[in-house]
Amino acid sequence: MGETNALLQRNTILKRETALATAAIYDSMFAAEDGTIPATFQVIYMTGWRDHPSQQRAKRRGSATVSFQDIQKQFGSED
Repeated sequence: MGETNALLQRNTILKRETALATAAIYDSMFAAEDGTIPATFQVIYMTGWRDHPSQQRAKRRGSATVSFQDIQKQFGSED
C-alpha cells in the first residue's frame, strides 16, 4: 500500500487511468463469482534511530535490583 514510501524520486501522482487499469486486471485475475475481490496485505513495521547524547544509556550488566524470576512469579502466567 506504500503509505510511507521512502523513495525520494518517485511519481507522486497516480493517474486515474492507471488505477482503473490496475483494478481491471486484478478483477479479471482474482475476482470471486459473488463479485468480491480478495486482497492480502503484507505489513512491515520498522523503527530506526540514531544515538544522541541526551538519550539514556544502558545500565551496567548485573546492576538490576530485581530478578526476572521474581517478576515472573508476581506477574507471570498461572501455567
